[in-house]
Amino acid sequence: MEQNQEKDNFWLYIGGVIIAVMTVLMMVKGSEHDKYVTAQKAIAEDSANSAYRAVNVPSGRE
Repeated sequence: MEQNQEKDNFWLYIGGVIIAVMTVLMMVKGSEHDKYVTAQKAIAEDSANSAYRAVNVPSGRE
């Protein structure tokens, strides 16, 4: 009476989930970067008339 025990694949499943999550995060990050290319070009063309221009805000430290 020999019983064959099935191999536990728990860590294999955990590794697969981690790789899948990392892949999704990289894809989302890449698509987020592409969204701002148009705004970046518009700012470069006319930074004086941009809602995104840097404003000198006093920090309160002098």
